Amino acid sequence: MKAPLFRDPIFDGAADPVVIWNRQAQEWWMIYTNRRATAEGPKFAWVHGTDLGVASSRDGGASWVYRGTLTGLETEWGRNTFWAPEVIWHEGLYHMYVSYIQGVPDDWYGHKRELYHYTSSDLLNWTFVSNIKLSSERVIDACIHPLPGGEFRMWYKDEQNHSHTYAADSADLYTWTVVGPVITDRAHEGPNVFRLADSYWMIVDEWRGQGVYRSDDLHSWERNGLILDQPGRRPDDGTIGLHADVVVQGDRAYIFYFTHPDREHHGAASSTYAARRSSIQVAELEVEQGRLVCDRDKEFVLALTGEDGIG
Repeated sequence: MKAPLFRDPIFDGAADPVVIWNRQAQEWWMIYTNRRATAEGPKFAWVHGTDLGVASSRDGGASWVYRGTLTGLETEWGRNTFWAPEVIWHEGLYHMYVSYIQGVPDDWYGHKRELYHYTSSDLLNWTFVSNIKLSSERVIDACIHPLPGGEFRMWYKDEQNHSHTYAADSADLYTWTVVGPVITDRAHEGPNVFRLADSYWMIVDEWRGQGVYRSDDLHSWERNGLILDQPGRRPDDGTIGLHADVVVQGDRAYIFYFTHPDREHHGAASSTYAARRSSIQVAELEVEQGRLVCDRDKEFVLALTGEDGIG
């Protein structure tokens, strides 16, 4: 499999990917946080002022071409910040839940992080629906999965509450009721939930690899290990795997994640372009003796096929 799978050709900072089938274009789309790794400026301004980048694939995800950025998302004047989109397809509409920050702050702290909901019929023309009110004013990294009873659950990071994963429920994807904390054993971000091998799985970015949890009902979760914590041998894959998305097709699952290839460790200074740049990678997930595992060096063929449902 090609490695790295994708690098953003404009700012070289592709991060937080979500991969979804574009039913109108009949191709796979990767929508991601378009971090500005090439931008010089004070402190952490480069992770703000970000658009949502788009890459597309017509060969089942084996190769990707940069297409530009999503437009029409602004709800106020100026240059603002969009992070970590979640996009799903339901009853003829795409729903996007994206973290929003006003302006271009130069630090991580001191500003609200809100969750905006948009809808679209084609992944290109988006209609703003609402600013979803959740458990605090510092929420990011939404993930959506249907509950067995027909409703939907959203998992997200609440930075104001210890950077734990919280949940909210909805009957219609528009009105959400906070359930409360779900994963609280350590700080983390980027929850992603999927079903594989007759179990539900959640991965979370612990900044040391992806923490894994397993569930039978999407309510109670048990710790199941850690993946993408050991360096791989592929180009740009020698560091931990960060904020990931999983695409499940039948009995196979693929994890799309990003790396900072030139950082010696996650907390390394990002004052240089080399430390800021990032690459998107993909690997196959497997369940072995009840545990989710990922051999990021294992050879496999990625050949995604288009299908409806949660993306």
